[in-house]
Amino acid sequence: MRTIAAGEFKARCLAIMEEVRARREPIVITKRGQPMVKLVPVTRGRDEIFGFYRGRLKITGDVVSPALSAEEWGSLW
Repeated sequence: MRTIAAGEFKARCLAIMEEVRARREPIVITKRGQPMVKLVPVTRGRDEIFGFYRGRLKITGDVVSPALSAEEWGSLW
């Protein structure tokens, strides 16, 4: 993993961000030789909330009508 000084990152911020996006490799930014932060590319894919279970679930049975009739429901109480 590549490391760069904070001053260099500050001077070339946009170019470094583009490089991380293009290469898909994180970069560690250091301050006085100590690691401070890690710049990582955004990952997109199956972790999105909408459509996450598409193709993974199978509906079996009737999902529209209630599971219990009115008489069965009343007998529970």
